[in-house]
Amino acid sequence: MKNEIQFELFGDYALFTDPLTKIGGEKLSYSIPTYQALKGIVESIYWKPTIMFIIDELRVMKPIQMESKGIRPIEYGGGNTLANYTYLKDVHYQVKAHFEFNFNRPDMAFDRNEGKHFSILQRSLKAGGRRDIFLGTRECQGYVEPCEFGSGEGYYDKVDANYPLGTMVHGFNYPDETGRNQLEVRLWRPEMENGYIKFLKPEDCKITRPIKEMEAKFFNEDNVESVETLSRYLGGE
Repeated sequence: MKNEIQFELFGDYALFTDPLTKIGGEKLSYSIPTYQALKGIVESIYWKPTIMFIIDELRVMKPIQMESKGIRPIEYGGGNTLANYTYLKDVHYQVKAHFEFNFNRPDMAFDRNEGKHFSILQRSLKAGGRRDIFLGTRECQGYVEPCEFGSGEGYYDKVDANYPLGTMVHGFNYPDETGRNQLEVRLWRPEMENGYIKFLKPEDCKITRPIKEMEAKFFNEDNVESVETLSRYLGGE
């Protein structure tokens, strides 16, 4: 497929938290990355407002382990405090995703060239991404490299059981992706089968909650470099 990406994702620590807990206090990681976290990682490899990434599937390659650390978070009101953050430790995943054109952005119609987006995406992946990769939070550095999804041995390959992972945040509905001037959060109840988690598409999530009104940022030829120009700059055809 000319719109698909498959890659390994790994790092020493990860912290995939419920977004509501990010404002301070104790932090506890989910057992697996959220859809939104993986979408952000793919967008760190390559992104333009012309396209939307859809996360299809995740494969957990190493055992799910957690480690607590005493952290001194910034106290914006002054003073000193100590909090316990519980991280995922020694994480390793395989991710499969694809991109689609964002037809809620008619202002970006000039930039719809699937082949060139795919070419730049693959080159960016081989280079380790166009931006730094973070595993849920800035102190957790991540790394990416190309792979064939499903290849190699995973820790849960022979574990013949389904693991319900409880209710989790799936991701956010942004105005530029839905056409509605509203920010919403999506929830879902994933299950892991032999180390694999298949993600629902955003529109298939049945549990959504409005957060606030929001308008999409405007893009056009004046403030976005076309994919043809970017491809020539990067040495493409």
